[in-house]
Amino acid sequence: MANNKLERTKEEILRELSSVIRTVKDTRLPLMTSVVAVEVTKDLKYAKVHVSVMGSEEEKQSALVALKSASGYIRREISSRLNLR
Repeated sequence: MANNKLERTKEEILRELSSVIRTVKDTRLPLMTSVVAVEVTKDLKYAKVHVSVMGSEEEKQSALVALKSASGYIRREISSRLNLR
């Protein structure tokens, strides 16, 4: 039962995170940035996100920097969009 909830939560985070990344207004973030996978701990406290960026190595590095700088915005948006209770 708990495993189903974990899988549904991972899929929901992946879907919402893909949507939120499109709204980030940072020129360092290419349009071809997609969320590939999400790993969530059993207590739903932490999530590890795997991101794919199409482009050169320099574009990939700048995209990661842009995502790290927008992490506060992304966390706030995800928490307001998801209802995990």
